[in-house]
Amino acid sequence: MKVLILANDFPTKNNEYTGLIFVKEQVKELSKLVDEINVVVPIPRGIEKFREHQYGVKSIRYENYTMEGNVNVYFVKYWNPLFPVTFYKFRKEWLYLERRAVMRFLKEKGIKFDIIHAHYSWPCGALGVKLKEKHHFPLVITEHTHITLRKRIRNNDKLLKWIWRNTDALIRVNKLDIDMIQNFEPTLKVYYIPNGYTPRRLPHIEKEYARKQINVPLNKKVLFSLGRLLDYKGHKYLIKAMSIVGKERDDVMCFIGGSGPLRTKLQEQIDRLGLQDHVKLLGFVPDDQLALWMNAADIFVLPSLSEGNPTVMFEALGVGLPFVGTTVGGIPEIITSKDYGLLCPPADPKCLAEKILIAFEKEWDKEKIRKYAEQFTWENIAKRVLDVYRKAITL
Repeated sequence: MKVLILANDFPTKNNEYTGLIFVKEQVKELSKLVDEINVVVPIPRGIEKFREHQYGVKSIRYENYTMEGNVNVYFVKYWNPLFPVTFYKFRKEWLYLERRAVMRFLKEKGIKFDIIHAHYSWPCGALGVKLKEKHHFPLVITEHTHITLRKRIRNNDKLLKWIWRNTDALIRVNKLDIDMIQNFEPTLKVYYIPNGYTPRRLPHIEKEYARKQINVPLNKKVLFSLGRLLDYKGHKYLIKAMSIVGKERDDVMCFIGGSGPLRTKLQEQIDRLGLQDHVKLLGFVPDDQLALWMNAADIFVLPSLSEGNPTVMFEALGVGLPFVGTTVGGIPEIITSKDYGLLCPPADPKCLAEKILIAFEKEWDKEKIRKYAEQFTWENIAKRVLDVYRKAITL
């Protein structure tokens, strides 16, 4: 089987830039189950600067590369006068420009495929529909969005309905939204497949060794959080929760990894609350440092206001870290027992602080958490995705 993957973004070769890293990790495991994968990433010229600002990275260099022996990654750069003016308006014009560039590229490269797998309904799902119309191969879409998805369905988005009516299978990363999706488009076949994690990316490291490598005090209770510094990630509520935690105990340190446009605002909040010694913003955390931070921590916290099914949750569970987070998206579908973590409502710093304090006092069975997480390895997730491919091909 030859697979064409369409993605709105994709990490660079050595993960200096990690946009949609979860797609790359899934592709790596899928490559072991199929003959060939070609990943095509449409890149409107100039979008690098926009993403550098959004992710807080110095430079993004999109260059084609090969990985795993049978995966080719192509960044198809093209001129799109609608960027950066708009992404969600003038969608027919955007789709025309993107379709033209990608079809020309596929023809020039002579790329053959048996199935199309697009990540996100817009714009790559729409592009997938156009390719399906031309090549007559089945189309599978994985829908990762959360806030935007609900808004489009609520507004009875005609373009979204057109995309889904011409899709052979939709993979949704949480169960919560499946009824909503099927009510919106009853003809659509929808499958629940969550995100996952790669164990070898985050190997077990002794806590004492990990802390020494990243200069974290051995006598502190350590909370680690990771995510882009955007409003919906809820970091301001975590910082507020830390001001409450600090009144109960003074041995807790919170490290927040990730870059983004809210960094200055969040640092100002930390300074205003006098938490400089207890809350640290790390900025972008590269792969070679991530395993150290995960293993150095006592608990992992994700204070999001909205999520699909966050990959970082599976990564934390995969190293045996108890998870403290919010009851949004697919999180409650994974944290089904207090043996794995504790949950609270979003935007509730008082409850979040309470759960953090409980988590630090609780005796966690880290091996039990690791064992539970094994079902969510990308290896197992890829097998479920392949099963959807086979069903779509035989329709």
